[in-house]
Amino acid sequence: MVLAAPLRVLARIVVVALATVAVSCGDDPAPEPLVVGAGDSAESVLLAEIYAQALARTGAAVVVETGLGTRADRMTALDAGTVTLVGEHNGALLGELAGNATAWNTDAVTRELNRSLPQGLVVTDAADGADLRARVLVNPTASAESVTDLTPRCSSSSAGVAPVPGLLTAPPPALRIDGCDFASTQTFADPAELRKALIEGRIQVGLLAGPAELAPYAAEGLRVLSDDDNALRAENPVALVRKGTLDDREWEKLNYVAGELTTDRLTAMVAAVRDDNANPAELARTWLDDHGL
Repeated sequence: MVLAAPLRVLARIVVVALATVAVSCGDDPAPEPLVVGAGDSAESVLLAEIYAQALARTGAAVVVETGLGTRADRMTALDAGTVTLVGEHNGALLGELAGNATAWNTDAVTRELNRSLPQGLVVTDAADGADLRARVLVNPTASAESVTDLTPRCSSSSAGVAPVPGLLTAPPPALRIDGCDFASTQTFADPAELRKALIEGRIQVGLLAGPAELAPYAAEGLRVLSDDDNALRAENPVALVRKGTLDDREWEKLNYVAGELTTDRLTAMVAAVRDDNANPAELARTWLDDHGL
C-alpha cells in the first residue's frame, strides 16, 4: 500500500508522455507534394498528367502545375524548386543546353544530355519507343528516298523549318541533318506555310518538327523521306527531375512509363487533346490502366 501513491504518479507521467508523443505525431506536417510542371502545349500537359498519375500510384502526393510557358520558364521553375519535374524531349533539351552536340540516335543523345545537364538536374530513361524526331519533306519529283540521299546536294538547296502544333518545341540546333549544311534556311509559322513553299519551289527541303501524322495536310502531295540512319536527332520523351526529390520506387515508376510509351499512341493522344479538347488527365489514366502502370 505504501507504493500505491508513487505508482499512481508514475502512471500519470507515462500517460502524459504518451499523450504528448501522440499529439506531436499527429501534428507532423504532411510531406510537400511532388509538383509536375507543364508548359502550354498539348504534349507538355499530357506528359505531366502521365507522370503525375504514375507517381500518385506509388502513394506519393502529387499536383500538376500547368501554364509554365517556355522551356526557359520551366527550367527556371526547376532551378527555383517550385516544380519537381517536367516532361521534355532528350534531343530538344540537348539542343538547348549544348548547341554544338553531334549526337543523333537515342542512346547517344541521352548520354550526351546527361553530360550537359545543369547541376542538380537528372533525367529518367528515354522513351525509346516514342520518337518524335523531325520529318523531312520533299517534292515527289526529287530523286531522294532517304534523308541521307540529301547530303550531296545540301549546299545547293534551300530548306524550310516549321513547328508541329501541340508538340514540345525544338531549338534550331536540334533541327539539323547530320552532315548537311543548307545554302539557306527559312522558318515558317506552321506546316501549311512550309508545304506551300515546297509546292511553289521556294525551298527544296522541308523540315517538319515532328511526326507528319500530327500535320497530315502538310505532307499532301509531298514525299516524307525515311531516316533509317538517324540523320535526324532523336526526340524521345524524358522526365527532367530535380535531383534527390524522388525515392527509388517513384524513379522506377517513371522508367516503367518510359518503357511503355510509343510514337503512335502518344501522337494520337496529343492530337486528341489538341484537336478534340480531350481531357489529358482522363487520357493519361486510361493509358496507365492499359499498360498496368
